[in-house]
This record gives sequence, structure tokens and C-alpha cells, in this order.
Amino acid sequence: VQRHVEVPQVEFVDQVVPVPVQKQVQVPMIQTVQRHVEVPQVEYVDQVVHVPLQKHVHVPMVQTVQKHVEVPQVEYVDQVVHVPLQKQVQVPMVQTVQKHIEVPQVEYVDHVVHVPLQKQVQVPMIQTVQRHVEVPQVEYVDQVVHVPLQKHVHVPMVQTVQKHVEVPQVEY
Repeated sequence: VQRHVEVPQVEFVDQVVPVPVQKQVQVPMIQTVQRHVEVPQVEYVDQVVHVPLQKHVHVPMVQTVQKHVEVPQVEYVDQVVHVPLQKQVQVPMVQTVQKHIEVPQVEYVDHVVHVPLQKQVQVPMIQTVQRHVEVPQVEYVDQVVHVPLQKHVHVPMVQTVQKHVEVPQVEY
């Protein structure tokens, strides 16, 4: 039996509203690694089983009927929106380390000399002036150098010398 069914046509229209989105996407790196896998070998052993044959079988008849259905066509209209890519850059940090250096202190010792007063003489005044002097700093850097050691071993020499000895013969 054939029936005609009317299906209404529906059209969907998408409206894309631009919304500013800032996304940070971390894309994982895919690393391909080869693995050696041992595959076990499967052995199939067939066993013949005798099945008795039955002659009377009832087979139902299958009847195929065609049915016409109208399928609505859907059209999608997409709008592409450009999203700017923001990158994050690692900025290295500079670290300042204070280094303490010992600077020798300079001590000034004034020597007062007694000057006898004679008549009216103008005595000059001694004035001590400090002067700042830059003292160069010396830094010693040790470097370890490997020097191969040669070892001398005294091996005694054996010298074989033949010596002739006369043996007196004894008579019995």
C-alpha cells in the first residue's frame, strides 16, 4: 500500500552575532613513538562434528514493500568571523645580586710638633685633609690543571754467570 505524506519545508537561517572573545588555546604536541609489540600466534584446530540433517524446514516468506517519503532539504548558511590570535611571550627577569667586598681602611695619624715661640712670627696652622684613594681590588681565580704523574719503578736485573767449580772425586 502506498501513501503520500506531505512534509512541510523548513528553512533555518543562522544569525551570527559578533562577540569579542579572547581565548588562549594550548595545543598539545603529539609525539609519535614506535613500539615493538610481540603478537602471539594463534593456532586454530578444527574439529569435525557430525550434524544430522533435518529435511523438513518451514521458511517464512518475507515481503518487501516500497514506501515513498519526502525528506526536507536543510540549508545551513555560515558566517566566518576573524578572531585575532594573542601570543604570550616569556620575558626573562634580571636579578641583581649584591657582592660584599672588604676594602682596607686608611688611618691618618697626625704628628704634632712643638714649635717654640720667638718674637712675633706667624705660625702656620696644620690642616689635615682627607683624600679618597681608589684601591684596586685583586681577585684570585684558581684553576685546577691535571698534570699526569710519571712513576718510576726500579726493576732489578738478574745476570746469570757461569762459574766453573772443581769437585774432588772420592774413592771408595
